[in-house]
Amino acid sequence: MTEHSVRNSSPAKHHWRRDLVELAALFTAVTVADTVAKTVVNAPDGPVTLGVCAVALAATAGFHTWWARRHTHAPPAPPPDTGATTGTADGGESRTSDGGETSLWRMRTTVREEPGSLARVCAALARARVDILTLQTHPLGDATVDEFLLRAPAALDARELARTVDGAGGRDTWTERADAHDLVDTPARVLGLATRTALDTAELPLALRQLLGRCTIRSVPGDAPSDGIMEDHVLRLPDPAGGEIVVERPQLPFTPTEFARARALVELDARLGRQRMPRGRDELRLPGGDRKLTVRRADAGDLEAARAMHARCSRRTLSLRYHGPVRDADRYLDHLLSPRFGRTLAVESDAGELVALGHLLWDGDESEAALLVEDAWQRRGIGSELLRRLTAMAREARCENVYAVTQASNTGMVAAMRGLGLPLDYQVEEGTLVVTATLAPVPEDAPSAAHAEATPRRS
Repeated sequence: MTEHSVRNSSPAKHHWRRDLVELAALFTAVTVADTVAKTVVNAPDGPVTLGVCAVALAATAGFHTWWARRHTHAPPAPPPDTGATTGTADGGESRTSDGGETSLWRMRTTVREEPGSLARVCAALARARVDILTLQTHPLGDATVDEFLLRAPAALDARELARTVDGAGGRDTWTERADAHDLVDTPARVLGLATRTALDTAELPLALRQLLGRCTIRSVPGDAPSDGIMEDHVLRLPDPAGGEIVVERPQLPFTPTEFARARALVELDARLGRQRMPRGRDELRLPGGDRKLTVRRADAGDLEAARAMHARCSRRTLSLRYHGPVRDADRYLDHLLSPRFGRTLAVESDAGELVALGHLLWDGDESEAALLVEDAWQRRGIGSELLRRLTAMAREARCENVYAVTQASNTGMVAAMRGLGLPLDYQVEEGTLVVTATLAPVPEDAPSAAHAEATPRRS
């Protein structure tokens, strides 16, 4: 409520002098009216003149009443040059009230722990016509890290935004472009990550990266401290599957608040046990095929079945898949079937045998797709179907690209990549062919359960 509205809403004080003035005005008006009436009546055309005056007075009163009713409740004009922003349903680009475009930013700055420090930063942002959408605070003792989600005029770049905040007392200011997914309420986002972790063992690395932002996550064998360690840009957390999880974020140091959240997520995963995975099965029908196949998620429990499939594959098939000595093929399965390094889809025949495996391995903002189809089941579209599903997983995990490492002679894998209908890039590296597909972003109205997961790097 403004000062003006507060002043108008208070009751007026009654005073005897006002009554006296109103009474005197009334007597004066009666005297003037009586004098005018006598003068008009005694004139030659007095009655006619008096009637015309009465009609004119009535018309004037009616017009005044009509005008007052039409304009009394008109909304007040907006204040000039406020620069207020108008949001959009999807939280993306919008326009200010003066027609300018806006952009979303994530920003962190450190201020002294003293009264008024945050207020000065907020006032500086307001003067720059920046709207604060969300705010989190990370206490550090004598200082506080304030994390903002901002909607700023598009003409305001990262450097100017940082200078604005630094001039108001901020330091070590960091900015990064944001998108509509950052508009989710922080407690709701953390609860969603905890739910995904509880339902699927493979979600822990992905949930950590979604929680901590752009960072690198590696699973490292060896002993890990039971409570974890925070070292500025590195977090070391005990891996419930064994070893430790190392989280690195060179561009931004971690805060104790983030360390506590990450540790709580790891503890939740440890308490729920190691083997948790969606057990859904999809029927896979092949063109012109009469045998029933199913597609499902695979994990370390499928190790023996995967080894049996290796034994049924030819040396050429294994060589095209693993790019190394065929005798070492079984050794790769422990890594490939671990949920800490990616996701695996298995195709199972009606006899219960694995006939194909598709792996999606996390690699920073990219992901590697790899396929192995048993010889007797090749050239039936199984590989293309697996690759399509793996690509959908990578897109949901906010990966920017999916690449396949193969040989030029592996025409089946090249054809499957081309069948995705995505922009492709071909590179030859150390005698192998790397085909990279650029992924389109997930639509903003996609269900939240399908939203990323993140993209940790394999070790």
